[in-house]
Amino acid sequence: MKYGVIFSLFFLALNGNAQVVGKMFPEMVAETVEDKKVTLPKETKGKYTLLGLAFSKKSEEELNTWFSPVFNKFIQKTSGLMGGFGYDVNVYFIPMFTGINSAATGTAKKKAAKNIDPQLLPYILFYKGEMKPYKESLEFEKKDIPYFFVLDPKGKIVFATSGKYSDDKMDEIEESIE
Repeated sequence: MKYGVIFSLFFLALNGNAQVVGKMFPEMVAETVEDKKVTLPKETKGKYTLLGLAFSKKSEEELNTWFSPVFNKFIQKTSGLMGGFGYDVNVYFIPMFTGINSAATGTAKKKAAKNIDPQLLPYILFYKGEMKPYKESLEFEKKDIPYFFVLDPKGKIVFATSGKYSDDKMDEIEESIE
């Protein structure tokens, strides 16, 4: 157990987003495909929350590598013998449209509604607005990779990672939620 804690701390030290751990997630107003506004982290309080943010086409491609594993681990309701062992977490994938790309938000929503599995749609939010407040407070370093944050039930960041999906990253996310 002691070594697991040391490993986790070592991993966080190597992680480029470790410095945001312990901060409150900044308020963000995003929308569903149906234009319903969702205010984060306000509307996620009371449960752990996994957020995946992407703010470029390339980072969106890497964000997509997370859809199936996250859906299977945290969203899909299992039945049978393992039915009671699921997670009760909020999950949102958030493409961010800023600057001149803000005009593409409506088109992206229509494309998502048409092309994405309907079971996943409730977990996709669209942000349209300024990038600067999030880039500064969440310490985004590269625009071409997605960023992931686990928030505790009060909205505080307890884990952060970035990039394509990997089993190791998923294990760290699970540990931060447990």
